[in-house]
Amino acid sequence: DLKLGKKVNEGKTKEVYELPDIPGCVLMQSKDQITAGNAARKDRMEGKAAISNTTTSCVFQLLQEAGIKTAFVRKQSDTAFIAAHCEMIPIEWVCRRIATGSFLKRNPGVKEGYKFYPPKIEMFYKDDANNDPQWSEEQLIEAKFCFAGLTIGQTEVDIMARSTQAIFEILEKSWQPQNCTLVDLKIEFGVNILTKEIVLADVIDNDSWRLWPSGDRSQQKDKQSYRDLKEVTPEALQMVKRNFEWVAERVELLLKTKSQGRVVVLMGSPSDLSHCEKIKKACAAFGIPCELRVTSAHKGPDETLRIKAEYEGDGIPTVFVAVAGRSNGLGPVMSGNTAYPVVNCPPLSADWGTQDVWSSLRLPSGLGCPTTLSPEGAAQFAAQIFGLNNHLVWAKLRSNMLNTWISLKQADKKLRECTL
Repeated sequence: DLKLGKKVNEGKTKEVYELPDIPGCVLMQSKDQITAGNAARKDRMEGKAAISNTTTSCVFQLLQEAGIKTAFVRKQSDTAFIAAHCEMIPIEWVCRRIATGSFLKRNPGVKEGYKFYPPKIEMFYKDDANNDPQWSEEQLIEAKFCFAGLTIGQTEVDIMARSTQAIFEILEKSWQPQNCTLVDLKIEFGVNILTKEIVLADVIDNDSWRLWPSGDRSQQKDKQSYRDLKEVTPEALQMVKRNFEWVAERVELLLKTKSQGRVVVLMGSPSDLSHCEKIKKACAAFGIPCELRVTSAHKGPDETLRIKAEYEGDGIPTVFVAVAGRSNGLGPVMSGNTAYPVVNCPPLSADWGTQDVWSSLRLPSGLGCPTTLSPEGAAQFAAQIFGLNNHLVWAKLRSNMLNTWISLKQADKKLRECTL
């Protein structure tokens, strides 16, 4: 029902329209078309627009909920989504975990299957006439591109490179519970015309990656199955379409996790509530349920152990956070009586904090109970534990790392500009 404005752009597999009623946004309309080799091979595939739109919408929702800045706004229909209007940076960023495809042709002597640690980052200038030549970081900086008023310099190149790796790693981790190997990934960035910031833009669909179930190339489910066709027949196209449908069905599972977990904050006194509320709020940012309880290991050790047994008994993985000032017996008692992780987060006062902290740090042998003074740090500790088996929590942690790095990079740029 949206009113469409003029066509902003048209690519091989999509059209972009202005939205007069939603300033600063565009409609990304997919096509029932599949191409390879810069459209040297081009075919109509009935239903591909809906498949691509489902895949892109799920992937962008996953990344956006993790904290990655994207142009995606919402899925509008079976074949289209709304996005922030961006001026696109004409670079395809490629991140590879496994050497295959064009990388082998450009790097003779490297065997297929070679693994990159960390992932390999490459960039290609979007120029169909010259088959999208590979560019260096220096070429991109010297091009002195300017989009939506933002000049692409060293800081912007570094942000895109670091973001490419983080986005790849989040999607790689998200496919692992389905026993699928994300081999490589191609993405593009744009500059939001309203906010003037670099965001992940365009689409991420089954044309954008290589995906091998069980790490087996012969089971590939991506567009490579189309590129590999010696002859495009109706039967061959149906096989390719089934691969795309397989991905579209499973990509929705990226937004879910079977892993459960919770944080239980035990406070020695209700006077510590404000400190504990900070832990709960930080847990919520990671999508981790958090419960607050009051118990004293000194004044009611039997009740403390009863509460411990209550949470051990229902089978939900739990991290206990012990909040006790003065003489902290709560954390050590919990650590000595449960196999679940326990972390001390004492609410230290200015008067006696330097003395009280030793009751959390100096523990009897046989106890593994770390101490963090920051409520947010205690929540992050729990998130890092749950992130080992929960890709949605891990994605938020990875995104936080990226966004912290970007904020420092931008602060440094701003400071240098002020100095100059």
